[in-house]
Amino acid sequence: MERMNLDSFPRYYPPEEHRGFPFPRHFAPKSPIHYFADSDPAFQISRSSRKTVSQIMVRGRDACWEHCVLVDATKQKVRCNYCQREFSGGVYRMKFHLAQIKNKDIVPCTEVPTDVRDHILSILETPKKQKTPKKPKVDKAALANGQQISSSASGDFHPTHVSNGQNGSTCPSLLFLCPSPTSQEPVDDVQKQKQDLADKTVAVFFFHNSIPFSAARSIYYREMVDAVAECGGNYKAPSYEVLRSTLLEKVNSDIHDRYKKYRDEWKETGCTILCESWSDGRNKSLVIFSVTYPKGTLFLKSVDVSGHEDDTTYLFELLESVVLEVGVEDVVQIITDTSSSYIYAGRLLMGKYSSLFWSPCASYCINKILEDIGKQEWVCIVLEEARTITNFIGSHGWTLSMMRKFAGGRELVRPKINRFVTNFLNLRSIVIQEDNIKHMFSHPEWVSSASSRRPEAQAVKSLLYVERFWQHAQEAVTIAEPLVKILRIVDGDMPAMGYIYEGIESAKIAIKTYYKGIEEKYMPIWDIIDRRWSMQLHSSLHAAAASLNPSIFYNPNFKIDSRMRNGFQETMLRMASTHEDKMEITKEHPVYVTAQGALGSDFAIMGRTLNAPGDWWAGYGYEIPTLQRYALRILSQPCSSHWCCWNWSTFESIHAKKHSRTEPENFDDLVFVHCNLWLQSISQNRDAKCKPIVFDEIDVSSEWPTELECPAPILDDSLLDSLPLNVEVVSEL
Repeated sequence: MERMNLDSFPRYYPPEEHRGFPFPRHFAPKSPIHYFADSDPAFQISRSSRKTVSQIMVRGRDACWEHCVLVDATKQKVRCNYCQREFSGGVYRMKFHLAQIKNKDIVPCTEVPTDVRDHILSILETPKKQKTPKKPKVDKAALANGQQISSSASGDFHPTHVSNGQNGSTCPSLLFLCPSPTSQEPVDDVQKQKQDLADKTVAVFFFHNSIPFSAARSIYYREMVDAVAECGGNYKAPSYEVLRSTLLEKVNSDIHDRYKKYRDEWKETGCTILCESWSDGRNKSLVIFSVTYPKGTLFLKSVDVSGHEDDTTYLFELLESVVLEVGVEDVVQIITDTSSSYIYAGRLLMGKYSSLFWSPCASYCINKILEDIGKQEWVCIVLEEARTITNFIGSHGWTLSMMRKFAGGRELVRPKINRFVTNFLNLRSIVIQEDNIKHMFSHPEWVSSASSRRPEAQAVKSLLYVERFWQHAQEAVTIAEPLVKILRIVDGDMPAMGYIYEGIESAKIAIKTYYKGIEEKYMPIWDIIDRRWSMQLHSSLHAAAASLNPSIFYNPNFKIDSRMRNGFQETMLRMASTHEDKMEITKEHPVYVTAQGALGSDFAIMGRTLNAPGDWWAGYGYEIPTLQRYALRILSQPCSSHWCCWNWSTFESIHAKKHSRTEPENFDDLVFVHCNLWLQSISQNRDAKCKPIVFDEIDVSSEWPTELECPAPILDDSLLDSLPLNVEVVSEL
């Protein structure tokens, strides 16, 4: 490269009136190359280049970069080091991903270690520092015009502001230092001390009252702090007496107001009563009743049914009382487990109320299918061998840490899901991580360790090189995964009624395909599925929902069989309460079948797979309003009652204490408020918008709703001590 001759550039000479005047060091004249670069665009750094430099500097400072990598600088696309998901929008969106905060279309990371998640969450929760105000820009014209500058008696420079010819703004002269702004450090120190004191006070309250740290993630915790800050320094916290009386009454009243709003929406969507039962295996049996629809769930009550678990008449009367409490005209179905007493009670209920359906819990039935498959001899053996591997790795801290390193931070065990699902998901993780597991057990670091010489370690290492284990593991995972996908759908946070029928059929086809149509191989699995599906799970309501799901009904690859057609007719006959409605449905159904009018428009055709079934009917079914109304009610219902995790020990304790209290009404109010605030927090944390479900795109490795939410916290009822309370609260809905 040819060397540049600086002598060829124009030299800078100060104005005549400033010659001989000593320049302050901060305003020494620029070198010729500097002035040439300022005037010549060829030497100026582009904005994009400066932006890149800035980004690199930010990347160097941000702690989040330790947990992700930059994939595409132009699009600011980054990839998570743990789950390998990629996001556009830079490291800021990645923080929400790693902190497991659902934000717009950001999917929480399923593989991030707990300590990393908590660290990133603390970064997000830390208030940003206020930016230091920028120094005023210098007007180059001041140099040329030679403005005079006066100084104070103290010797400080006070530049005279001159007008800029371009925009009329004023700016100081170039020749002297601008006075530095008044230091804000003392004020900042005082504010920091206040912040530290407030943080420590909150922490002391948590520690003293044994409040779990997870409470800091509660939406109510943040709302509380913000509300107190809004009140300023004059806020006085409520007293013990006010909490246990007036405020309990007010919050209870707010929940009942929300319940009234729900009732208005049930007129259109209908609702489902969830009946969840529990037993301690000895002499205690409890039932929790809640009512749900697409926008939320409301806890109704818990009932001690000990001694009446097998009494069909008692259970029928109990179910009927809840249906009447909610409103027969609004209830589409009631979901219970599949014990014989509940089956008979459900049939009695359907016999008395013609528009009502009893449905078994789909989660319960599919778990039973997985349990039955797990009892197959070869499956039982491979699951037990997989437990040997996971138990050994998980029971030794150093081994577990090393496994995480070789597996890229991924976990082998999923402990928070149902036992039968967990067995198959753990086996699936082992199959996926086969190469990494073998690599770890053959790595010099492992071989040279004391852990490798343990007898159980030798047994695990030997098992890893048994070909039969890997063949059976792959087979078990392949036949179980379609069923686990169905369970993931029905355990999700959106109406799944329109998908359960297709899910079962798709699972059977996938299993048959894996066995290449060899009957002696796939038929034993089919028999297990059909036994539970036909005898326990299948309902005419499921068939009608599949028939009204446009993504299924108009799919040329899906066969509409006689059971689906008969189920649709049976459902319509039960739900259509008047002769006029039945006549209208008879006229309108052919319009749906042949996709006439708005149902056959370009948007409606695209929406069959792009919109949730209920949204599709709401948007395009207006020309057949009667069928539209019933389709919306059917497709808005869930299939499962297991979408949330109740803390049954709480309710066991509640019913034990209620027998010794003189004012159980107020205690019931506290339970009602406690449970409904928990359900409301779950609904607010979830994406309320229903989305279409594509069976082949279900990722069973992603976090399940039952993993994302903690079980309902244990209720501390100490604020109701020293009853009675003089509070008038409506205890019934």
